[in-house]
Amino acid sequence: MNIFSFIKPYRIPIAAALSLMLVELAVELVQPLLMAKIIDEGIAERDLDTVIKWGGVMLGISLLAFASGITNSFIAAHAGQSFGYDLREKLFAKVQSFSFTNFSSFPASSLITRITNDVTQLQNTLFMSLRIAMRAPLLVIGGITMAMLVNVKLALAFVVIIPPLLIFLVWIMTKSVGLFKSVQKRLDKVNGVMRENLVGMRLIKAFARGSHEGTRFQKANNKLKDKTVFALRVTETTIPILLLFMNLSVIAVLWFGKVEVQTGAVSVGEVVAIVNYSTRITTAFSMFSWIIMVFSRARASAERITDVLNEEIDLQDSAESREEYGITKGKIEFDHVSFQFPNTNIPILRDLSFSIEPGETVAVLGATGAGKTAMFQLIPRLYDVTGGEIRIDGRDIKAIKLKSLREQIGYVPQEALLFTGSIKENLAWGKEDATYDEMVDAAANAQIHETIEKLPDKYETLLGQKGVNLSGGQKQRLSIARALIKNPKILLLDDSTSALDLKTEAKLLNAISKYKCTTLIITQKVSTAKEADKILLIEDGALTDSGDHEFLLKHSKLYQAIYGSQFGEVKAEC
Repeated sequence: MNIFSFIKPYRIPIAAALSLMLVELAVELVQPLLMAKIIDEGIAERDLDTVIKWGGVMLGISLLAFASGITNSFIAAHAGQSFGYDLREKLFAKVQSFSFTNFSSFPASSLITRITNDVTQLQNTLFMSLRIAMRAPLLVIGGITMAMLVNVKLALAFVVIIPPLLIFLVWIMTKSVGLFKSVQKRLDKVNGVMRENLVGMRLIKAFARGSHEGTRFQKANNKLKDKTVFALRVTETTIPILLLFMNLSVIAVLWFGKVEVQTGAVSVGEVVAIVNYSTRITTAFSMFSWIIMVFSRARASAERITDVLNEEIDLQDSAESREEYGITKGKIEFDHVSFQFPNTNIPILRDLSFSIEPGETVAVLGATGAGKTAMFQLIPRLYDVTGGEIRIDGRDIKAIKLKSLREQIGYVPQEALLFTGSIKENLAWGKEDATYDEMVDAAANAQIHETIEKLPDKYETLLGQKGVNLSGGQKQRLSIARALIKNPKILLLDDSTSALDLKTEAKLLNAISKYKCTTLIITQKVSTAKEADKILLIEDGALTDSGDHEFLLKHSKLYQAIYGSQFGEVKAEC
């Protein structure tokens, strides 16, 4: 996808803005000619009428240029802001479509910088192009052309000096693009450190690591400063160089102009006109340093944004998927499933096979890193299997539309994530059109309703970012309520009751059992697992044993070890 495609909808306002800019430019190029007429035909000839006549014309076209400039600013601002709005919206939509694999290619801090800072660079560049930047090179070309029309001999100074300066400017711009791209990357680093610091502020305070984090931020900030200073130093050196050579050209015009005036080959008005064109060209050249910086940053930003827009989404609906397919009963089958994270060679799941009947409650036990969470993430296709097949109700999950599949699965991740807004709005994440009674019912089953009722604004109580004003257990129960409210066919609880006491957890699991759904629970608690219809023991990505509590307690050494670590001798249960 090309950045320029976002400019196309605004072709008419852009054309209007450019036309108005050309009016301003035309006035600026005509004015030295009018001044020459006033000097040669009015002042030199002591003709006041001529001075008034051409002075009035100059005043009139100056007012026209003023009106054109004001209108141009309004139109350019509209085009720039609208372009930025469309680009941000498209970027956000693209990021929303990313799979977990795509997210691993772009750090969160980098995506934030691209959607905010980089888009702002581009929209400001479009505005300044329509207002000023396009005018500068046209003023140089127009100034040289008009000077040549006034007097070719005097204008030769421009013809000799300006081409080498333009080559120098192109070289500086090429070098600046790489420099400003590295500046944006350093900005990503600074944003990354800030983001980690703000997210982990409580841990930083608890471990008294403020000075360490301050040093880490200072290093990132210093590197950003150094890169920015170096990039600006390279671009800013263009102004003194340009002004030096343009001022030399003005001196040359004045020197040879004096000689030509004395011989009568050139009039005073023509010398004044060419000097005026020279000062206008010099002014345009002095803007080139700023233009180079803006366009270099814009080009670097455009490349970074294009990288996101052109990122290939690796996980999408397959050609076989159909709208009418969905989850009807909730039977889950893993058929020799293998999985490894993209761009790694480390197997997470190995030849995993099992079957779960509709409505069953299954507990999944295993050590940290055994692959339990990865197994859960494969069911709603947050990742795709690298081998084997997952079927729901006898159908490969790749044949089910992603939206339909995920809408019928209630997923509660390990980290309970809530969003800024009210409790009611967070519950509505599970079902947008949920009624108040449905919210109360889901909250009651998740054992959080009574807690909500004690809050000052009850279901309208505002939550901070990530639910910072709730305890860990409250956040977990609210996350479970959010999943229950959609009345899912399959419910996945990834260690989502770890912060609950045994009594509350027992009530919660009993309430969940009333739902007509297949439930999978990752847990480390035998007290939770023993109430399940089936227990899956996962070790190093493979299924070692499965069965109910009594069966595993008699036949599985791994389950006996887990049980013994929590309750003592196995014989006590037998």
